[in-house]
Parts: sequence; C-alpha cells; structure tokens
Amino acid sequence: MPDIRSRYVADAVATVGPARLLTMLYDRMLVDVDRAAESFEAGEVVAGRGHLQHAQEIVAELIVSLDEAAWDGGPQLMSIYRFLLGELIRAGARGDVEITRSCRALIEPLAEAWHEAARSLAQVQIPTPADAPALETATAVGLLGVG
Repeated sequence: MPDIRSRYVADAVATVGPARLLTMLYDRMLVDVDRAAESFEAGEVVAGRGHLQHAQEIVAELIVSLDEAAWDGGPQLMSIYRFLLGELIRAGARGDVEITRSCRALIEPLAEAWHEAARSLAQVQIPTPADAPALETATAVGLLGVG
C-alpha cells in the first residue's frame, strides 16, 4: 500500500503552478542543507551526504529547467547554480559543515528573491469579464473581434 503522505505530497506538487513549485524547491533545498549541517555536526556523515545529495538533485533540476535566454539574468543565475552544485558536491565529499553553511548562505537570498517574485506575481490582477468594456451597440465588435 502506498504511503499516504507521499501520495499527498506528490499530488500537491503536481497541482501547483510554476512559481509555487520553484519556491517549494528552494524551501526544500534549505531544509536539506540544514539537515546536512546538523548531521555533520553530530558526526553522521553518511546521513549528511544523503541530505546534500537531495539538494544536488534539486540544483540539477534547476539547471536543466533554466532557460538562460529568457531574461538578462539567466546566464548569471546559471553560473550561480553551477557553482552551488560544485560546492554541494565538495561539502558532501568532505563532510564539511562550513562549506555546507556557505551553501545555505548562497541559497537563502535566492529563495527569498523567488518568494518575493512569486508574491508579486500573485498580486497581478487577471482581468475578469466584469472588467471588460461594455458594448455600445448590438452591432459593435466585441473584445475578440466577434460580435
């Protein structure tokens, strides 16, 4: 029998929009890095590496999904992602809590920026039919050129 929580999480992820999915990935990456640092501090290197591996998978997904040409900052963001991936790998290979913390320091402002962008996007008003101008006459051309 499938784990109910896993199914719930999978359904939740499958039904969110791209902005929310991106913020969820960043939030999870922060959790992974925090857990890795805690594991390394407790001497649980294998567990820490597992958490960092999950963070690496998230960064790899961000890399393959980023369209660098879509906006001016695309190439710079790609450079950050590649650097971050390398640092996560290095932190895991060494079991290094300091490198892990420096990764968190890099991820956190990016996460905050994406959360702010998602909030701004959510505030954009989508026009409704009530916002559309009324037709002056029955023979006037409507909003879609029909009417």
